[in-house]
Amino acid sequence: MEFGAEQASLRRRRQSPWAVRDHPRCVWILRVTSGAAGGTSGTTDRADWIVAYAVLTVATLLFATVNVLSYLDERTAMGRLVPWWEPAVWEGTSGIVLLLLAWIPMLLVTRFPPYGPRWPRAFAVHLAATVPFSLAHVGLMIALREGAYALAGEDYRFGGGGLLYEYRKDVLSYALYAATFWIVLSLRRRGRAPEAGPSSFEIDEGQRQIRVRPADILCVRSSGNYVEFSLADGRRPLMRATLGKVAAALAEAGFVRTHRSWLVNPAHVTEIEAQGSGDYGIGLVDGTRLPLSRRYPEALARLRGDRSN
Repeated sequence: MEFGAEQASLRRRRQSPWAVRDHPRCVWILRVTSGAAGGTSGTTDRADWIVAYAVLTVATLLFATVNVLSYLDERTAMGRLVPWWEPAVWEGTSGIVLLLLAWIPMLLVTRFPPYGPRWPRAFAVHLAATVPFSLAHVGLMIALREGAYALAGEDYRFGGGGLLYEYRKDVLSYALYAATFWIVLSLRRRGRAPEAGPSSFEIDEGQRQIRVRPADILCVRSSGNYVEFSLADGRRPLMRATLGKVAAALAEAGFVRTHRSWLVNPAHVTEIEAQGSGDYGIGLVDGTRLPLSRRYPEALARLRGDRSN
C-alpha cells in the first residue's frame, strides 16, 4: 500500500473515545497533569497547591482592600458616610468564601484542561461548575455576613443586584482562579529539573521530520506498518515503524506498553478503571481512552508504582 493511502486509512480508523465505564468501580485516580505543548507536564503535588493558594490569597486580599477603600471614598464624596466595618465585612466574607471554594476551579482545570481536541467538553464542564460555585459562594457569604452583623448588634439584608448579579461576578472569579492556578503550575513546572531519559524524539513522517519532547507525547498507537503519536498540542503524526521499536526508544522516558497496539506516557494518565474482565481502561489528561490488557501485568504494576512517586 502506498504511504499516502495507508496514512489516510489509518486516520479514518483513528480511535474514537470508546466507553471504558462498564464496570462501576473506579480503581485509581492517578495523577493530574497539564500536558500542555509548552512542556509543563508532571504531577500536581501539594507544593503546587500551596503556592497557588498563596498567590490567590494575596490577590484576593489586595482586591478586597482596594474595593473597601474605593467604596468608603465614594460614600464620603457623596456625603453619605457609612461605618468602615460594613464594606470590610462585605468584601471579607466574599473573599473568605471564594478562597474556601477555590479548590473547585483548581481541580477542574487540571482534570479538564482548556486545550486539545476535547476543549469543547472542558469548556462545558467549567461553565456548568460555575453554577454550584456561585450558589455556594452566595449562600456561605450571606451566612457569614448575618453572623458578623449579629455580633455588631445589627441586621443584615441581602440586596444588591440579586443572584444574577452575583453569578456574573462569580463566573469572572472562577475564571480568574482557574487561570491563576494554571499559570502557577506552568511556571513551577518549567523551573523544575529536566526529566530523565532522552530530551527529544524524532518522528519521521517520510517527507517531514518532527522533533518533540517525550514529555509531550501522550500515547502511541500501532496500526499495520505505522504508528500514530498523540501529542499534547493535538497533533497526530504518523511514522512508518513498529511499536516495539518506538517502545524501546522511549523506554528511558518511562513509557509503558499497555496493549499489543498501545504505548502510554504515565505522566499523562489521570485514571485507571477496572473493566470486570480482568482488563482495564486508561484515561489520559486530554480525554483519550485506551486499553490496559491483563496480558501486561507489568504495565499495571508500573502505573501503580508511578502513583506513589
